[in-house]
Amino acid sequence: MIFDCERVARLEEVADRQFRLPLTLEGGGLWAGVLSSGRCALETDETRLAGAGSLLVAAGPVRLLPAENCHLLAVRIGGLAAGLFLEGLEKPMFADGGGCPGAAGLIAALAEAAHGLQGELCYRLLCELAPADAAGAALPPLVAEAVAQIREHYAGLYGVEELSESLGVSKSHLVRAFKSAMGITPGQYLTGVRLEAAKLLLARREYPLEVVASLCGFSGANYLCRVFKKATGQTPAAFRAAAVADEAIGQPLPLEQELYV
Repeated sequence: MIFDCERVARLEEVADRQFRLPLTLEGGGLWAGVLSSGRCALETDETRLAGAGSLLVAAGPVRLLPAENCHLLAVRIGGLAAGLFLEGLEKPMFADGGGCPGAAGLIAALAEAAHGLQGELCYRLLCELAPADAAGAALPPLVAEAVAQIREHYAGLYGVEELSESLGVSKSHLVRAFKSAMGITPGQYLTGVRLEAAKLLLARREYPLEVVASLCGFSGANYLCRVFKKATGQTPAAFRAAAVADEAIGQPLPLEQELYV
């Protein structure tokens, strides 16, 4: 064979995942995927929360941190062209899907393609993803700092007014800037981060709901139950019962360490 397309770019794996707990995409090569629903961040960049329509471009393995129920369709690509692509990729990223408009369709086609067409589709996808770094613009400094403070201090943060004071801006200015960049208000983002922490505790620990609420910044178990049910359609108890049991015990969350003192 004069030209071996599979040697240049080949499909190694397809991952079609619904997830509400941290997800690790294993294996080497290039992971390229489209987030079709939910919001999540990369473990390497927790300050950037990607929304539906965002494109994942990362060297494997890569770990994703969901803020809510998410769906990701991703493919892992190997071969010479994938290796060259990864040499130019400085870090894993979520890019704006609008900057690579054909990528989502190629990912979906790859997931269904017969073996003979996979190499060609992989190569076309790599070409489509070439400008992804330009589509992954960073958050404005104020918003990035707000996101970082929320993720670090969610358990003890009283609300958006306290956050805006610590950032030295008015509450209204922070809300406008945050919603323009993230698509949601800082209050909604704070609630999402708290729910993310609550899900992790419910899945990994056996704490009473009152303790879970306290560790995650909710005013009490009843309020946690109301917010949790509204956001997920499940009670915390039902979520805990259905949670995947093989999630490894992680490091203590903020304030959780005080339980061991």
